[in-house]
Amino acid sequence: MSRRARSRARDLARTLSRAVATAVGSAALVVAALTAPAGAYPDSPGIYPPGSSATMATGRGFDTCTAPSLAAMRAWLASPYRTANIYFGGVNRGCAQPNLTAAWVRDTSAMGWRLLPTYFGRQPFCMFGTKPHRYTATDAVSVGTSEGQDAVARARALGLLPGSALYADVEHYDRTNTSCVLAVRRYVSAWTVALHAAGYLSGVYVHQDSGLVDLTATYGSSSYARPDAVWMARWDGNPALTGWPTAPNSAWAGHQRAKQYQGDHNETWGGVTINIDGDSLDAPVGTVVRGFRATSTTGLATRSGPSAAYPQVGRRDPGSTLAVVCQGLGQHVGTTSVWDRLSDGSWVTDYYVSTPSNTTFSGGLPRCTYPGQVTSSTALTARTGPGTSFPATGAALPPGALAWVMCQKTGTLVGTSRVWNRLHDGRWVTDYYVANRSASTWSTPVPRCP
Repeated sequence: MSRRARSRARDLARTLSRAVATAVGSAALVVAALTAPAGAYPDSPGIYPPGSSATMATGRGFDTCTAPSLAAMRAWLASPYRTANIYFGGVNRGCAQPNLTAAWVRDTSAMGWRLLPTYFGRQPFCMFGTKPHRYTATDAVSVGTSEGQDAVARARALGLLPGSALYADVEHYDRTNTSCVLAVRRYVSAWTVALHAAGYLSGVYVHQDSGLVDLTATYGSSSYARPDAVWMARWDGNPALTGWPTAPNSAWAGHQRAKQYQGDHNETWGGVTINIDGDSLDAPVGTVVRGFRATSTTGLATRSGPSAAYPQVGRRDPGSTLAVVCQGLGQHVGTTSVWDRLSDGSWVTDYYVSTPSNTTFSGGLPRCTYPGQVTSSTALTARTGPGTSFPATGAALPPGALAWVMCQKTGTLVGTSRVWNRLHDGRWVTDYYVANRSASTWSTPVPRCP
């Protein structure tokens, strides 16, 4: 399929996604969203609103059924883990969550924890186990759509902002049942479309011998929307995120993988014992606001972009609390070129904010990124600057990899677009082959690069 056809299909997919988001009860629209023309999938664009950003977690994490108390989370800062799973919704969620509130999310994030939001919804009808609520190939689309929308509502209520990755739990199932395999693929695709329409990234927790196999087999299929990240269960004690037996390294290769490598066991840190599973991550997780003070002596201007050249949209009083979502690059002010994006979508220079550093990015705060899947049929070359004349650098991004876009700048014409994306690691890729709002011009709310 031509890139132009892909672009037309992408536009249709956006329209259908919005229709699904506003017409949950319409079965016809739900089916249409899944069966849009071939080029709409596998890479469906995320529609990021202002004040959103993705967050990446790397290293070790743990998951446990009930969210621990704040005191336990504070004690576990002595552990090697820095990401914790939360079961935040779903009709099959089995554990009570007395601690899991918006305040808990805010306070654990302020401690430095990343959160891995997991939604334990309906399961495939051939699932191994006793979970009562299930779906079939017939209702998988409507279930995936409605549960995706419910997950978004619950995530927002907890303070998990757009740009967060939400993971659908798909337990181990019988792959010999072809109808059940079809049900899983339909459910995950509809879940992905629903999350993308709301500006969230789509993740899925799967077993290495069932869900991972079947989603890998349709990784490039034009019939299904591809999830942005996979969290694979294989209790072999090996935390490696490559060399998986049932998925090639080229699939979900752009900071899109997590692995549950160790099953139920007790660990004690800071005098607190918790029963956990062990995880390793290089994947998107939840995005949460952090509060910092305005340190200016006069009113601090908020702007529509990371520079004084952008219009002023507000002003914050000295000493007031700023709801900081992420940090990006912009105009140099004082000793720094870092600007902070606030939850209302506006920007302030970091020079007058009480973040840990006023010269560079602050540890614990994510970079402002707006990921889109690579849509090219071959690996996408990354370059040292915004144009094809700049040297290639680093590994190319395979089809389906997330391009973690920080900002955009005009560069060499590729296809229908002169827009180039600066990635979180400083490399550049043409925007023409990245799934976002446009294949020809700027994509809101991505800022312009300084």
